[in-house]
Amino acid sequence: MKKLMLLTVLLTAGTLFCSAQADLPSAPGTPSKAQQEILDLSKTKWSWMADKNVDSLNTLFTDKCVFVHMGGSWGKTQELSTIKGGMIWYKKAAVYGASVNIFDNTAILLNDIDLLAVVGGNEVVHSFMVTEVYLKEDGKWKMGSLTFSQLLRPVKMTTNTPQH
Repeated sequence: MKKLMLLTVLLTAGTLFCSAQADLPSAPGTPSKAQQEILDLSKTKWSWMADKNVDSLNTLFTDKCVFVHMGGSWGKTQELSTIKGGMIWYKKAAVYGASVNIFDNTAILLNDIDLLAVVGGNEVVHSFMVTEVYLKEDGKWKMGSLTFSQLLRPVKMTTNTPQH
């Protein structure tokens, strides 16, 4: 009987320990499962923006999503219209570094990128720190904000830089 109780206590403690470990941050340099989910979603978002896939972006962006660019700020409808109409074509984003911090149902991702874009018919390349804010709604991550802050560092992008 004592062995059975001891086994039950050990199994319960082991289960609780393993469950708690799933919520702890990963080893330094290794993103947690939730952080990796955000990193993957961001990478997919850059592809959707390059492909002008406004249907997928419409699903990703919350209705109150805000966008801050060098030329102004606006909401979801204007951003989708800008992408669809080609006023800004996010042609290629080379991501050099990304970090994610998660606070309950909010994730903040910072991307160090070079962005090759076509703006008003002109191809331009800028280095940016992009801040992406994601909110978990009904078990799914949705974008609440996307902000481009120009960096003072020189552009690193070459034609051989992989697209993200």
